[in-house]
Amino acid sequence: MDEFKAWLRKLYSWLGRVGVAFFVALAATQLAPPGLWRLGFQIAASVLALWLLIRLMRWGARGAIWRLRNRLLVTYTFIAVVPLLLVLTLVALSAYAILSQVAIHLAASELDRRVELLTSMAETLRFMEPAKRQASVERMFDLYYKERFQGLAVIVRDKDGAVVTYPKDLSVEPPPPGWGDVSGVVDSGERLYGWAHRATTDGSDITVTAPLSREYLAGLLPELGIVDLSRLVEETTETPKMGTRSKGRQLFRDDRSNARPALTLRPPMNRFDLDLQWYRLTPVYLWDKPSSAPTANALLQIDTRPSMVYDVLFTLKSDELQTLMPIILLSSAVAFLIVQMIALLIGISMTRTITGAVHDLYEGTQRVTAGDFKHRIPVHGEDQLAELGKSFNTMTGNVQHLLEVAKEKERLQGEIEIAREVQAQLYPKSVPSSDCFRLNALCQPARMVSGDYFDYDTLPRKYIGFALGDVAGKGISAALLMASLQSSVRSQWTYATENANFATEDTPGAPLSVSRVVSQVNQQLYKGTSPEKYATFFLGLYDPATSMLSYTNAGHLPPLLFRGDKVERLKIDGTVVGAFPFADYGESQQKLLPGDLVVCYTDGITEPENAYGEMFGEDRLIELIQRNLHKSDDAIVQAIVDTVLDWTGSPELQDDMTLLLARQM
Repeated sequence: MDEFKAWLRKLYSWLGRVGVAFFVALAATQLAPPGLWRLGFQIAASVLALWLLIRLMRWGARGAIWRLRNRLLVTYTFIAVVPLLLVLTLVALSAYAILSQVAIHLAASELDRRVELLTSMAETLRFMEPAKRQASVERMFDLYYKERFQGLAVIVRDKDGAVVTYPKDLSVEPPPPGWGDVSGVVDSGERLYGWAHRATTDGSDITVTAPLSREYLAGLLPELGIVDLSRLVEETTETPKMGTRSKGRQLFRDDRSNARPALTLRPPMNRFDLDLQWYRLTPVYLWDKPSSAPTANALLQIDTRPSMVYDVLFTLKSDELQTLMPIILLSSAVAFLIVQMIALLIGISMTRTITGAVHDLYEGTQRVTAGDFKHRIPVHGEDQLAELGKSFNTMTGNVQHLLEVAKEKERLQGEIEIAREVQAQLYPKSVPSSDCFRLNALCQPARMVSGDYFDYDTLPRKYIGFALGDVAGKGISAALLMASLQSSVRSQWTYATENANFATEDTPGAPLSVSRVVSQVNQQLYKGTSPEKYATFFLGLYDPATSMLSYTNAGHLPPLLFRGDKVERLKIDGTVVGAFPFADYGESQQKLLPGDLVVCYTDGITEPENAYGEMFGEDRLIELIQRNLHKSDDAIVQAIVDTVLDWTGSPELQDDMTLLLARQM
C-alpha cells in the first residue's frame, strides 16, 4: 500500500495539475451524453493533451540531445518526421472538416426542403375556397405527401373558431391566435414538428404539421447517415438544502419518454472509413409563444462516414459553428509553416555542429596515429560533443604515460601470478592418515595471494600436528609473512622428527611442546619482520593413543568443539605472534571423544558483512554447523563457504576464508 501511494505521489508530481485535468476531461468525454457537452470535453482534452506533449518533449530534450546518437535522432526528427506528422495532421483535420460540413449541410438542406413542402401545401390550401379544402387535402396527401411524411396533420380554424382537422379523428389543439405566416421547426413542449402556418383573407388560418421523430429524421437521407434533432431547453431546478433555484441548460430529445430504437450506420468500407459526427444550430419556434421569428434553438446532428458523404454534394452553407472551421484550418496552416521553418533551422544548426565536431575528431585521430600526442582539437559548447573533445585532448596527453603504466602493471601481474603459484606449493599436499582422527582444510584467498595459513603433518609416534594462522593485512606483504610463518612451523616439525629418539617407548611423551614451538615462532617472526607485522596463530598436537589434543592459541579466534548438541570454545593461551618478543604462551589440553568435531577458522568466515553492514557472526556459524553436523566434512566446509557468500551477496570475497576441521572417529 505504501509503495502504491509513493507511486501515485510520483505520478502526480510529474503530471501536475494539467495532467490531472487531462485525465478528468478524458473520463468526462466518455461519460458525457452526445452533444455540446461531449464536444466541449473533447476540445478540452485535446488542448490539455497538446500541453502535456509539449511538456514531455521539453523534458525529454534536456537529456536526449546531450548524447551524440540522440542528437542525430532529434536532428532528423525535426528535418523529416515533424513535417510529415504536421502534413498528415493537417490533411486529417481538413478531411474531417470538409466531410462533416458537407454532411451537416446535406442534412439541413433536406430538412429545409421537407419544411418547404409543408409550406407549399399550406400556401395551396390558403387560396382555395373553404368548401374545397377537405377534398384537396385528401388528394394532395395521397399524391404528394403520403410517402414523405408520417403523422401529417392539417388544422383549419375559421374566423368563428371552429376547427376542422385532417385526419378527421385528429385530437390536437390548434396553435394560439397571434401567429402570422411562418414555417420551419416548432417545439410543442412535448416534441418537435416541421410546420407551416398561413392566415387567409377570410379570417381563418391553416396549420400543417409533421412530427420530426427520430425514425423520420433518420430516413431523411438514409444514404448519407443518421440525422437527429435535439431540443435545447432552459430548465429551473430546486436546491433542497439551500432553498434556492438555479438554472441550467439541459438537452432533451423528442420522444424521450418512449423506447428509442437503436440506429446504426452501415458497415465501414475500409479501416479509414471512420465515423464522422457534427452539429448545427437550427432555429425553433415555440408553439405557445407566437412570434414572427424563431425564439429558441435545436441541435441538428449527423452521424455518417466518408464513404457515405461522397455520394452527394450540395452547396456549402455555414452558421456560427461552421465559421470556426476555416479559422482552424488557416491557423493550422500558418502554424505548420512556422514549425516547418523552425524545424529546418534547428536541423541545419545541429547538423553543422555535429559534422564540425566529427571532422575535428577525425583530424585529431589522424595526428595521434602519426605519433603527434601534442595535438589538441578546439572545444566549443557544454554538451557531449564538447566533453568528447575535452576527453580526446586529455587522452592524447596521458596515452604515453598509460602505455608505460600498462607495461609495468603487466610485469607486476606476472610476478603476482608466480607468487600465487609459489604460495600454492606451501600448503600441504596430503592429509595425515589415521584411523581415529581425520583432517579437512580449505583456503580461499580474497586476492591472488592469501595471508591465511594452514598446515598439518604426521609426527613421530603417529602424532598429528596441525596449525592455522591469519596474518594481518592482505596482498603480497601478508603472503610473505605467511611463508615465513609456515617456514618456522615446518622447521620445528622437522627438528622434532630428526630428534625423535627422545620420545621412545622407554621415554614416552609428545615429540614436541606446542607452547614452546609457538614461543620460538614468535621470536623468529619478531626478528625477521617489521614491528607492525604480526599474525594470530593456533597450533595443535593430537595423540592418537590417548585421543588427547594439546594446543596453544596465540590470539586466534577460539576454535569450536562440537560434542553432540553442545558447543565449546577452546581457550586462548597468549597474544599474537610477531608483535612482542617477551610474549609468554601457555598450553591447553582437550580430551576428544568419538564424534567430536573441532572447527578452526579465520575472521574471513565470521566478519563478512551483508548489504546492511551486519556481520555474519560466530552464532550463525555455530547454527550452520549444527544443522550440517551429520554430513561429511567436505559437505560442511562447502555449506559454510556457500552460506557466507550468499550472506555478502557478492561473488568477491571481503577477506581470506580459511577453514580447518578435525574430527575424532
